[in-house]
Amino acid sequence: MSELPNPVDFAVPAFVALMLVEIWLVRRRKQTRAYSPGDTATSLFLGLGSTVAGVLSAGLVYALATWVHTFALFDIGLDLRSWWWAWILCFVIDDLAYYVFHRSAHRVRWFWASHVIHHSSQHYNLSTALRQTWTGFLSIAFIFRLPLFLIGFPPAMVFFVAGLNLIYQFWIHTEAIDRLPRWFEAVMNTPSHHRVHHATNARYLDRNYAGVFIVWDRMFGTFEPETEAETIRYGLVNNIGSFNVLWAAVHEWVGIVRDVWRAPWRHKLNYVIREPGWSHDGSRDTSDTIRAAWLEKGKQ
Repeated sequence: MSELPNPVDFAVPAFVALMLVEIWLVRRRKQTRAYSPGDTATSLFLGLGSTVAGVLSAGLVYALATWVHTFALFDIGLDLRSWWWAWILCFVIDDLAYYVFHRSAHRVRWFWASHVIHHSSQHYNLSTALRQTWTGFLSIAFIFRLPLFLIGFPPAMVFFVAGLNLIYQFWIHTEAIDRLPRWFEAVMNTPSHHRVHHATNARYLDRNYAGVFIVWDRMFGTFEPETEAETIRYGLVNNIGSFNVLWAAVHEWVGIVRDVWRAPWRHKLNYVIREPGWSHDGSRDTSDTIRAAWLEKGKQ
């Protein structure tokens, strides 16, 4: 049992089926803005490119994980009968690692350059879930899972539960499902919570980073509930305005290169490691300045 299948591969038919159901449902409800042919095609091609990029980098990532695992503190096995508790623990800790990664991906421009692809759609439907990065290996996003290998969780176990985490997140990318029972909304990430995360409204910016368990956001002060008083706007603060797949995949990297090239020497690194929107002369808005302006306006 040294190798395990990728659970996402088995979930793909269900992804397609659920997308077809959602399309039928939104048409029945006459929610004509839910899907756009150009936007959906872009999402699907970005998802295909992400799969190819993942296959090309998988060997290197797995080799690194295996090497790090040689320094593990504990010897945890894969056998489900003997190590059932380790599988559950691995899933929970991996979800916490995802929260840390996801929060960093919105607060550090280097990581955002890869993650921004997922937020570039101005629509919110199940095809948006497939809009994934091509450059995750370049941005070294895999480092957030390295502590799990050091603890002693086998790479095969970690990558398997990470696949389960990704599968869970697919269904929450929809407007077709309203709020769920309060007890479920209190613990789990849901379509309502994740709609907030994809919103560009000042109230919602950089909130609800959870993968599976929304409790992380509640614990670390990044939770924001969805409100019916404000219509959600999806996309980016500054939308790319194009269905060009290649531009969607690399536009933020191009932006980083341009900013670093033009910036004074003492500020160059900050255009890589500071939050998206940061500028040395304060000429641009970040999520913090946008939110602060909104809060100040609310006091008037």
